[in-house]
Amino acid sequence: MAFAAGTPMPTEKVPLSKSLGRTLARNIDALIDLPPDTTSAMDGFAVAGTGPWEVLGEVSRSDSNESELRDGTALRISTGGVVPKNTFAIIRWEQAEITENHLTGVAVPDRDIRPAGLECAKGERIAQIGTVLTPGLMGLLAASGFDELVVFKRPKVVVLLTGDEIIRQGLPRTGFVRDSIGTMLPGWLEKLGCELVDIRYITDSQSELSRALLGEALAAEHEEIDLIITTGGTARGVHDHLHGALAEISAEVLIDGVATRPGHPMILAKRNALGILGLPGNPHSAIAALMTLGDSMIAAMLGRDWGQMEALERVKSREALRAPDDSTRLVLGRVTGGTFVMGDHLGSGMLRGLAFATGFAVVPPGGIPAGDEVGWLALP
Repeated sequence: MAFAAGTPMPTEKVPLSKSLGRTLARNIDALIDLPPDTTSAMDGFAVAGTGPWEVLGEVSRSDSNESELRDGTALRISTGGVVPKNTFAIIRWEQAEITENHLTGVAVPDRDIRPAGLECAKGERIAQIGTVLTPGLMGLLAASGFDELVVFKRPKVVVLLTGDEIIRQGLPRTGFVRDSIGTMLPGWLEKLGCELVDIRYITDSQSELSRALLGEALAAEHEEIDLIITTGGTARGVHDHLHGALAEISAEVLIDGVATRPGHPMILAKRNALGILGLPGNPHSAIAALMTLGDSMIAAMLGRDWGQMEALERVKSREALRAPDDSTRLVLGRVTGGTFVMGDHLGSGMLRGLAFATGFAVVPPGGIPAGDEVGWLALP
């Protein structure tokens, strides 16, 4: 449901060099054969016919593929050099013997010759809409001649941090805690593909939270933001005001709590096209909610196809993992050698386990014994 709630963003063109981490908004078909010519895979000699061969010179980088070797002759060639017509094989330089400009060596037919189009043919689909640009894919597209790409715009996000007990600098003291969520969220949001516009701090007041939400909702109407993320106030205690504030601004609550621990009191709402994601106030719980509801909604906003979303990897757990009978449990830890190892200090208000974890084990209701497989949700 969180994925279905995400509305794909508009698109924009960006230079290929600035596309890292962006999401393709168009299918990519090869503009040319790659390689465009038949080339040598090694430094050595292009030979024609049977040997020994007379070495006539060298294949220049500027030579076209119209050049042709006569039988019994050879040309020096570098890796990537265009192979002359009638070439029988490439003899690697370390396997060649030269005596008075004559070459001897073992020539295996077509060895170390890369045919044109070996990697991809012109018009072949090489990347699909919804693909995230990695350095390797950027390199392939550069080699294929692309200079610009059409990508989905990054969702613009405003974070509203609630809590009278939050301080932003200095040592925590009795009754007050340092803001850790506001420090973590920018990095997580960037990794998920978002653009953070602002972080605002709101007291535990329904009227102030309502005003802040309404102000951002009006900004959304002018395309200034696409998603609001709030922290704290998602449960139903005396100081939990998000439900009331959402009602005041006529937002529709789509998800009100998820049967998972930690992070159960997470909320997903919409006001027109504006998404509103309510994260619990405990930092461990907040990131668990971000990686479940938030990740799914943001993926949809970035134009990714549900069918392309990778199923959870399955890994064996070194330890028995407990879970309530009625809830899924997200357990922080690391995967080492294909085995999940549970982290330490995993309380919902703790950060030490999160600081050194690489993801969550997704433990089904009732838990699993040691050695059983469990789903693995990697942190970005």
